[in-house]
Amino acid sequence: MSAAERMRRLRARRKKAGLKSVTRWLPSMGDPPPVYSVHRLFEARSLAMHALIAEKITRDRHLLEIPQRNLERWSRRFDQARPRWLEEWSRVLRRPWHEIAGLIAEPSERAARLRQSSPFAGVLTPEERQRVYEAFRP
Repeated sequence: MSAAERMRRLRARRKKAGLKSVTRWLPSMGDPPPVYSVHRLFEARSLAMHALIAEKITRDRHLLEIPQRNLERWSRRFDQARPRWLEEWSRVLRRPWHEIAGLIAEPSERAARLRQSSPFAGVLTPEERQRVYEAFRP
């Protein structure tokens, strides 16, 4: 059975079970406005910001020096008891750029956790950051 046929059968089973396919974030006319948790909104904003960061660094690899300098500065601050996230980011930033870009812009739980202590502060201009914040205003 082809992948397309399997997908058609899956959709048919879901429809028969009464499940509705969601393909947009906006409510239908007359529907009450959706209620989003602020945490999920912040997580989506962080993902969008890091996707923009990945795109920007892909165009100019010299910008990768910013997170590396941030990590060096943080390492000096946590001279003796280094937090686990600092070690994890140190390992991540030693990988090839395409792997780093994929990680920071993926919607996985691990990536969301890492983005909470991101060393990429300073890559985006204040104007770029402001545009993302305006797009994800609660």
